[in-house]
Amino acid sequence: MSEPSGTHRRGPLRRALVAVLGTLVLTAAAATAATLPANASAPTPPSGWTQVFLDDFNGAAGSGVNTSDWQYATGTSYPGGAANWGTGEIETMTSSTNNVALDGNGNLLITPRRDAAGNWTSGRIETNRTDFQPPAGGKLRVESRIQLPNVTGDAAKGYWPAFWMLGAPFRGNYWNWPSVGELDIMENVQGLNTTWATIHCGTSPGGPCNETTGIGGSTSCTGTTCQAGFHTYRMEWDRSTSPEEIRYYLDGVNFHTVRANQVDATTWSNATAHGFFIILNVAMGGGFPGAFGGGPDSGTDPNHPMVVDYVQVLQSGGGGTTPPPTGNRDAYSAIQAESYDSQSGVSTEATSDTGGGQNIASIAGGDWAQYKGVNFGSTAATQFYARVASGAATGVSGLVEVRLDSRSNAPIGSFALANTGGWQSWRTVPANITAVTGTHDVYLTFTSGQPADFVNVNWFDFGH
Repeated sequence: MSEPSGTHRRGPLRRALVAVLGTLVLTAAAATAATLPANASAPTPPSGWTQVFLDDFNGAAGSGVNTSDWQYATGTSYPGGAANWGTGEIETMTSSTNNVALDGNGNLLITPRRDAAGNWTSGRIETNRTDFQPPAGGKLRVESRIQLPNVTGDAAKGYWPAFWMLGAPFRGNYWNWPSVGELDIMENVQGLNTTWATIHCGTSPGGPCNETTGIGGSTSCTGTTCQAGFHTYRMEWDRSTSPEEIRYYLDGVNFHTVRANQVDATTWSNATAHGFFIILNVAMGGGFPGAFGGGPDSGTDPNHPMVVDYVQVLQSGGGGTTPPPTGNRDAYSAIQAESYDSQSGVSTEATSDTGGGQNIASIAGGDWAQYKGVNFGSTAATQFYARVASGAATGVSGLVEVRLDSRSNAPIGSFALANTGGWQSWRTVPANITAVTGTHDVYLTFTSGQPADFVNVNWFDFGH
C-alpha cells in the first residue's frame, strides 16, 4: 500500500493474470465465513495460540476509535514524508467521525466522502503498537473480518481499501520503504471481486522483490462477493519452519505464500527482523487503481464504507516470549524486556542467559521500548537495574536511559555500556535514578554517538 519513494505502480498484466489464476484456489467451504452476522465477535483463539491484541470495535454509534490502541494518520502525507502518501492517492485523510466511526453494532466504518467541490476525504488508522512479529521459533497471526465498500463497476472507480502492515522502522523515518518491509493482507481496487496479498521489500524500483509490484498473489471471494458480504483476511508469519514463511488466507484458505529463500538473506532480514504496525484505510485513486482503469472520476459514487468487524492478533510457540500484561507491572520484580507495549527499532531473539526466554536486540541510538503501568508504590524507588549484553565493536558505546510517561521527558537515570564480551555475555548494571513513586509508563531509550547496535536487554527492575 505504501510507497514513499515514488508512485505506487502495480503491474496490470501480472495482476490480472494472478487474479484469474487465484479464482481456482478457494473451495466452497470458504462461503461459510461470509454468512456470519455483521456484529460477530472475534473468534476464541485456537489451542496453542495466545491473543496479544484485539479490537472488536464495540462502542456507541458515531464515536471514534479507541486512541489507546489506534492513532489517526491525517492529511495527505506523513510529516516530512512523500506527498499523497507516496502512492499517488488523492484523498485527504481525517480523524473526523464523518470518515472513521463505530456503527454501534460492533463494527468500524471507514467511509470516503466527496464534497461539493469534488474534494475527497477518507480515513486511515494505525496501531500505536509497532511490535507485532512472531517470537523466535513461533508464529504470528493477524486477522480481520471485513466487508469491502459495497460498490462496483464505474461507481467504484478509484476505491482502494486495504488491511496491511508496515515495518516499525518506517514510523518516524518515512523514507526507508520498501527495505523495512510491508505486508499487505488485503488490498482491493475498483470494486473488483478480488483480494490481493503482497510482500514489499528490497529496493525500488526493481530489486529482489520486483518493486514496485512486490511479491504478490490474489484470489476471489466466494459465496458472496468481497463487496456484498463479510470475509476473513489473515496473514500467518511462521518462524517455526525452515525457510521462514509468510502465508496469506481468505476465509481460512491459503492462497499465497512467500518464503525467506525467495530473496537473499540480507533483504529478508531487513524486511522482517523487527516488529510491525497494522493499518486500515480506504484510499481514493493512486497507482494501484491506476493499473485497473484509474479514478476516481465524476461517475464514482462516494459514501460506501469499508466495514471492519474486528482486528485480532495471535501468537503461538517460541517458548519464552512474554506478552504485555493486562494489568499493572511491579517495578520491583523483573520486567522482561521483550514484554514491551510498543517499541521502535528493536527486535527479539532467544537468549542464552539464565532462565532462557528472549531478549530485545538490534538496539542502536534512537531506539526505544515502552512498558505501560509500572507501579512503584508509595516508597520511592531510587535504583534501576538492567540485565544487558553487548558485542559492540571497539569504540561503539551508548547510554541506556529510563524516562517516565513520555519519550520527550528528561531521563530520570541512565548508565553507559560498551562491549561486555559478546551479544550473549550478560551482566546486571545498576544506576541511580531520581526518586519516583506512583504508577507510570516507563520508557527505555537508547542514545549513542555511533550509528551501530550497542546493547541487548534481557530484563530490568527497580529498587529502593
